[in-house]
Amino acid sequence: MQILEMAAVHTAQIAALEGEIFSLPWDEPSIRAELSNPLSLWLVAAEGADVLGYVGSQTCFEDTDILNVAVRPDCRRRGVAEALLRELEQRLYARGSRQITLEVRASNLPALALYGKLGYAEVGLRKGYYEKPREDARILQKQLVNT
Repeated sequence: MQILEMAAVHTAQIAALEGEIFSLPWDEPSIRAELSNPLSLWLVAAEGADVLGYVGSQTCFEDTDILNVAVRPDCRRRGVAEALLRELEQRLYARGSRQITLEVRASNLPALALYGKLGYAEVGLRKGYYEKPREDARILQKQLVNT
């Protein structure tokens, strides 16, 4: 498995994965637009031409928001998400980011466990943040340090 910056060749697979996993997925044109957004950094985990998972982020000054993290269902529990997040953190730190924030469904216990393992702390709650189904989001944050 390789961790690569997202390229145009990846956007169709990412959009398909979005549609499979999320109730309100990003479409391919929106994902493709991130390629030219200077605030964005999207990484993919790939084996050959196959996208196993991805993470998307946007940074403003020293603060980064993680937009989406997804791993193909048949590739879960193989360390893909952890590898993506660790690589993202290193690349963001090198670019000057010092803090990452994200929202996660309150019921997504596997994701919450992974973020806890990686040092993210809960800093708030957004009531009714998610739709389809309506659910609260836990706000998680991590301070980035040179590793």
